[in-house]
Amino acid sequence: MKPLRTAIIAIVTLAAALGVRQWVAAPIYIASDSMAPTLTVGHHLVQDRVTYFFRSPRRGEIIAFRSPVGEEHESIKRVIAVAGDTIELRQKQVYLNGEHLYERHAYYARKDEILAGDTLGPLTVPRDHIFVLGDNRDNSNDSASWKNPDTGEPLYFLPLSAVTGKVRGVY
Repeated sequence: MKPLRTAIIAIVTLAAALGVRQWVAAPIYIASDSMAPTLTVGHHLVQDRVTYFFRSPRRGEIIAFRSPVGEEHESIKRVIAVAGDTIELRQKQVYLNGEHLYERHAYYARKDEILAGDTLGPLTVPRDHIFVLGDNRDNSNDSASWKNPDTGEPLYFLPLSAVTGKVRGVY
């Protein structure tokens, strides 16, 4: 009787752990410097998978998502604009709804270089989409630089359906 009880406890514990990881919280490992200096290679994070069942991402939050351009891994970026916002980049500077956005977390590794995505817009974020950027603006694959893999056309906005969770903290 004791081996059966132990097996049942082990199975229930494993199922609960897998359920928590799938629907509540999951570990994330940072594999690139696209969010530096905020998050750098090697950081281990907790991804909250519950919050966005109840509300949409907000400006300034760091999110995890499936790539809209076909990359195999999940990505992490900061939400800059939400549905209805007008976003514009002028020589690397972000303007949200016509106002310059002060961003203490933004880092420019190549300040003197003109890169694709340094100037764009103004663009209005469509319903059920967001605009995201990495904190390391010159070394980030994000809304300013995504291209549709089939057509080569710019993909400026991330569908909310691609968002997998909110980044909650480092461990």
